[in-house]
Amino acid sequence: MTAYILRRLALMLPTLLVILTVNFFVIQLCPGGPVEQMIARLQGEERPVTERISGSMQDTVSVGQSSLEDRGARSGSRSLDPELVARIRAHFGFDRPLGERYLDMLWGYLRFDLGTSFQQDKTITALIREKLPVSISLGLWTTLVTYIVAIPLGIRRAVHAGTPFDAWSGFVVVAASAVPTFLFAIFMLIVFAGGSYFTLFPLRGLVSPDFDTLGPLAQVGDYLWHMALPVLSMSIGSLVGMVQLTRTCFLDEMNRQYVMTARAKGLGERGILYGHVFRNAMLIFIAGFPGAFIGMFFTGSLLIEVIFSLDGLGLMGFEAVMRRDYPVMFGTLYISSLMGLAIKIIGDITYTLVDPRIDFNTGS
Repeated sequence: MTAYILRRLALMLPTLLVILTVNFFVIQLCPGGPVEQMIARLQGEERPVTERISGSMQDTVSVGQSSLEDRGARSGSRSLDPELVARIRAHFGFDRPLGERYLDMLWGYLRFDLGTSFQQDKTITALIREKLPVSISLGLWTTLVTYIVAIPLGIRRAVHAGTPFDAWSGFVVVAASAVPTFLFAIFMLIVFAGGSYFTLFPLRGLVSPDFDTLGPLAQVGDYLWHMALPVLSMSIGSLVGMVQLTRTCFLDEMNRQYVMTARAKGLGERGILYGHVFRNAMLIFIAGFPGAFIGMFFTGSLLIEVIFSLDGLGLMGFEAVMRRDYPVMFGTLYISSLMGLAIKIIGDITYTLVDPRIDFNTGS
């Protein structure tokens, strides 16, 4: 297993390099970079140019990780002084060659120096640390709720396969998952968060404004109160796959020879289910938990964060794309890719811990 882990760790670096390289150079094809956006803002304001550039540059910090479409910059800067445009390009670091900016980005990432945001006077590390609690809350609670609901339901459907319960519960789960997550979230807001019907849950935020003045138990309750609707909205879309996977795994294990042997020895169905079948069927879920959490953590919360006004990593990444804040875009891509690759290795290690018969070195 040690040799396998070392091989996987050795493959992480070239994999990260390919991901970052492809994305870095693809971004160069996208028009409307930060320099062009700065020029457009300056041309649209009424203050004198010199005053505008002074005020605007105070809100941004130079970093050499981005590109500029030269033709777009020339067409958008005809009414500005060329010297001013050159100062803007130098301010953002776009006066340097593309290859130099690329190598600087890679060298910074090797040292875990993710740079500084163009739009906010903060480092990428500080921004990620600031947004992390929201995304962790959504990802962790959604994953836990999905497992807690889906696994018992999937087991019950497997045990009662072919019965009316199996049919109607499967229909309900599939019908619920067919509704897009954002539509379900909007429905929950309208019905339960002060829309047209009830005011049972808060409309926005992770905690209440007076959170710091509450006692420990009241703070826990306030936090869970705010998380209820976002987590429920995200969990609905994940239920159907987990329920179906649980049902299939348990049905497969229940038809194996060792189960028939246990029945022949006189063991009860409950003892067979939880003493033998459960351990073998749950292997894929236990080992897949880290990956499921990371999937929820990085990819499932953008629309939910927007709808419920939760300032997390998903919303930060979306705003970075819209504003062409390249350091934030590349920084979050780097972190998510690194964590995704690491979680894959952790998942493989978990497989061997749960079932020592698995040997990745021999492929058995």
